[in-house]
Amino acid sequence: MRNSISPTSIFLMLLLLLHVPLIQCSIFPLDDESGNLIDHTCKKTSHYDLCLSSLQSNPQSSTADVKGLAQIMADILLANVTDTLNYIEGLIKQSPEPELERSLTYCAELYIPVVKYTLPQAIDALSKGHYRFANYGISDVAKEADTCEKKFSGPIQSPLTDWNNLVQGLSDVAVDIVNILLKG
Repeated sequence: MRNSISPTSIFLMLLLLLHVPLIQCSIFPLDDESGNLIDHTCKKTSHYDLCLSSLQSNPQSSTADVKGLAQIMADILLANVTDTLNYIEGLIKQSPEPELERSLTYCAELYIPVVKYTLPQAIDALSKGHYRFANYGISDVAKEADTCEKKFSGPIQSPLTDWNNLVQGLSDVAVDIVNILLKG
């Protein structure tokens, strides 16, 4: 079952999204044709609003085809996973509770290979037209975020819920766009 994405997660995503200032959205307006492609593509995803806000915040989306939109979403996902890993590492350094530190370390160990290997390989496969491999790698990201979130149980509340939900949502959107490419 998919987690819903909270407004806080969407706001967090907008702040982190490729570190693009929000003012750029008005500097690079989307023309009707590209706006329609983005809208049409996002309507085929599981998180329309997240897809739309993510792609519209990137000026390159205005001239991209569907493959380009998939590439942009994968890049956005990588940026957010990297930011999440950095956030986790910061929490580990300041964690006074051993059990919380163990859970955070576990999450870092899940995210490190995603940042270093899984997503870069999936992005490379996507650029080469190997959509099934790209799909597999990108979908793995959502699984790792879910596994991280499940590590927190009992009295320990996850400080990563919004981060993990955002990563899952972005992964879902990227997979949905790659699936459009797979269908041809």
